[in-house]
Amino acid sequence: MHERSSGAELAATLRDELKRYSPGEKLPSSRALIERHRVSPVTVSRALAELVAEGLVVTRPGAGAFRAEPRPSAPRPADTSWQEIALSAEPAGDQVPRSVDATGVLATLATPAPGVIELNGGYLHPTLQPERALAAALARAGRRPGAWSRPPVGGVSELRAWFAREIGGPGGSLAASDVLITAGGQSALTAAVRALAPPGAPVLVESPTYPGMLAVARASGLRPVPVPVDADGVRTDLLADAFRASGARLFVCQPLFQNPSGTVLAAERRREVLRVARAAGAFVVEDDFARLLGHADAPPLPPTLIADDPDGTVVHVRSLTKATSPSLRVGALAARGPVLDRLHAIQVVDSFFVPGPLQEAALELVGSPAWARHLRLIAGELAVRRQALRTALRRELPALDAAGPERRTPLGGYHLWLRLPAGTDEAALTGAALRAGVAVAAGRPYFPAEPPAAHLRLSFASAAGAGELAEGARRLRVACDELGVPVA
Repeated sequence: MHERSSGAELAATLRDELKRYSPGEKLPSSRALIERHRVSPVTVSRALAELVAEGLVVTRPGAGAFRAEPRPSAPRPADTSWQEIALSAEPAGDQVPRSVDATGVLATLATPAPGVIELNGGYLHPTLQPERALAAALARAGRRPGAWSRPPVGGVSELRAWFAREIGGPGGSLAASDVLITAGGQSALTAAVRALAPPGAPVLVESPTYPGMLAVARASGLRPVPVPVDADGVRTDLLADAFRASGARLFVCQPLFQNPSGTVLAAERRREVLRVARAAGAFVVEDDFARLLGHADAPPLPPTLIADDPDGTVVHVRSLTKATSPSLRVGALAARGPVLDRLHAIQVVDSFFVPGPLQEAALELVGSPAWARHLRLIAGELAVRRQALRTALRRELPALDAAGPERRTPLGGYHLWLRLPAGTDEAALTGAALRAGVAVAAGRPYFPAEPPAAHLRLSFASAAGAGELAEGARRLRVACDELGVPVA
């Protein structure tokens, strides 16, 4: 006790004496302190240790003790509250306020917790991704002469030519010069919308539609105007009305295996979409995201809208990502006429160019024998998984499986669109499903305005296989039972 109290007393004395020392100045040696204050070495050691702990003294082995440099003052707490005003300031005139809401997109990008079955994903399960072929393609691409040099801003010419053949079809209606390489489909969609509609303008969209499209439109200050979809795709009679009522000069659609409804635009409506858009002097953005996701039991796919449009009404968006890997972010924009120059300019301003090695890897992949094998594999697997989920739903949740235009089994894409019984709380159901161990996507983010009913979107591509899909449906039944949602 005596040593501890003596140490405290000496520390108090030295604390007062430190005022006479400059920062960094050396204190008397331990021996000098022992002699001056008539204390033991232990007392000196304890006193110095106390001052070191307080940040008043620093010790350097072999050199002694020194007065510490003054501590920097605590930084002022950050105040970002001003951003609330800056980000919500109303635009001048009748412009539409910009808002960035990625909720619907993030729902398909978030990684589920361990043990949770993923029925809300937007990409192929890892077992369906061509990882070995991608690795081999990337290795070959990295060794190509000039692969690491600056690529052409419009894209590698051979890759542009490949996309032109794929998009234009056997008739060869597109040239490589009609195509721009983009960093995936979302980037292409963003560039197209920004190029074709000024801030504040209306843009016609399918209802329901891909949430990423709504996010792009609103972030660009555009006003999405819904046009309903039925079992044969967009209602072209209402499309004409929407063009007249809104004055829009842009319509964005997914004619093939639409997300989320899974519908394919009927042949007569394909012609009508182009006729109505031309009469309105408007562009059509064709988001062909699922062209490579046709199922093994699907009939021959219809050609792209742009293949039947020599006059430049259609701007086409295509991507390799959905059929390969989330990280192969390589896509394309195809267009004819002066609009291509504007698309090119926006692409350059936004991202300069897509990295050369990634373009070369994509070219290596689609040019290899593994590419055709991979497409056959996923066509068969998607058909099997679609049927497995549909069978599980009919067993566990028959009321959910047999509602609305989604009675038609989609023969492409990666999801089912289910209409929920009247009065169902989507948010409560998705929360209960997550507690039961299955992640599903609520339908509300897919509607640009008030939805006609509650929905769920279930992905069968992101699950591990038929067994996991069946278990996912059973867990969804548990969630419905918890909330009293009628399922039979």
